Amino acid sequence: MSDSSPDKPTSPNFDAALDFRSGWSYSEAPESSDYIELDENYGHYIDGRFVQPSKGRYLESINPATEKSLAKIADGTGEDVDAAVKAAGKAFKSKWSGLPGRERGKYIYRIARMIQEYARELAVLESMDGGKPIRESRDVDIPLTAAHFFYYAGWADKLEYAFPGRKAEPLGVCGQIIPWNFPMLMLAWKIAPALATGNTVVLKPAETTSLTALRFAEICSDAGLPDGVINIVTGAGQTGSNLVNHPDIDKIAFTGSTEVGKIIQKSLAGSGKRYTLELGGKGANIIFEDAAIEQAVEGVINAIFFNQGHVCCAGSRLLVQESIADLFISRLKDRMETLIVGDPLDKNTDIGAINSKAQYDRILNYLEIGVEEGAAIYQTQAELPKSGYFCRPTLFTDVGQSNRIVNEEIFGPVLTIQTFRTPDEAVEKANNTPYGLSGGVWTDKGSKIFQTGRALRAGVIWSNTFNKFDPTSPFGGYKESGVGREGGLHGLYPYVHLTS
Repeated sequence: MSDSSPDKPTSPNFDAALDFRSGWSYSEAPESSDYIELDENYGHYIDGRFVQPSKGRYLESINPATEKSLAKIADGTGEDVDAAVKAAGKAFKSKWSGLPGRERGKYIYRIARMIQEYARELAVLESMDGGKPIRESRDVDIPLTAAHFFYYAGWADKLEYAFPGRKAEPLGVCGQIIPWNFPMLMLAWKIAPALATGNTVVLKPAETTSLTALRFAEICSDAGLPDGVINIVTGAGQTGSNLVNHPDIDKIAFTGSTEVGKIIQKSLAGSGKRYTLELGGKGANIIFEDAAIEQAVEGVINAIFFNQGHVCCAGSRLLVQESIADLFISRLKDRMETLIVGDPLDKNTDIGAINSKAQYDRILNYLEIGVEEGAAIYQTQAELPKSGYFCRPTLFTDVGQSNRIVNEEIFGPVLTIQTFRTPDEAVEKANNTPYGLSGGVWTDKGSKIFQTGRALRAGVIWSNTFNKFDPTSPFGGYKESGVGREGGLHGLYPYVHLTS
């Protein structure tokens, strides 16, 4: 080999393992939370004002990064839910449903603008309450929240164009239950289309992440939204059950686990209530041998480690073509070693805190299950804070279709890796799951993208990217990943009764 050969190594250490610990360091870059003012206790937001819970019971809202209490939130009962539903029903009949679409749009647009105005405060509060890195809440969650309100504000006076030849009538009072992984964004997915179509809302946020929803209630009040149009009742699972089973609820929208979704579906059977269910997932991310390796590695990092893996559509199953598997896994491990696990309010942090002690224990249990089943575990050497619920980025190799960590949703920063030889094998493995929410295809061949994408039984397919969202695009799944769609024009359908 001549000296000019492009194959000749240019460094004497070309075969040494990459070292990201000894030569690189970041100075702390904390986002200040000094200006965040929290009340000691928070009541429910019903009929335009905050009220104390009927039984006087409260739940602790814990900062998962410090394990310290942020505030106490009301634990809603059947009486609280009933009061909120009555307020929403009164507002629907006397104010909101008869308001012209252009006037409803003005309110929604005003809310969107105020979310932008308070974006920094909302982002910090989201990270404190939920544990997600400030970079994500600042650059993804809150901007997308505002974008959804802007988008549906535009539809409010254009429903005749959304449903040409038909008249769209609102359903009435919508009960909405949102999860803890994207509190503000899920709130927007549910509330914005409901308001645009003339419905009123009773929302129950997750008990571990209610603070931004309560701050949103204050924004609605400051925006001049008529009393009773939006009501927020906090509490645990029983509060949500009371909302689902209330006789005066016309529509249920739920985002959460498949197990709870099945319970809700059974409860609503025969009731005549409309419902949409956005449930769990176990997304397959397929890497073909002709994919751009570095781009695909970055996409895999985003697919599974974004928001600590607390994403229903996360690419938690990686399928790599056999011919590039060793190279790809090596590059992936190198990239994982650069990830910083730490304080969610530090702008350097890539992976924040696990949302709660219960979820943290669930993830650790699955790590033990993976090892017991014979899978090979790899975790980074990331330093973890001494307090809080933190988990190192993890991947498992030597797994099969029967492994529980391959089949069951872990909802954490845990990736399983399998190999395949042919596109048909990749599709067969990808579809061999009870879920059908998302999938990814990485290749430089457009025909392969379309062929594989058509064969995947999932509601959302990304090509050469992952976890990209837009308010104009519908989102939802097949099989045990749910029923119905949210976002885009499709997101209006569940909230209207269409007549010719």
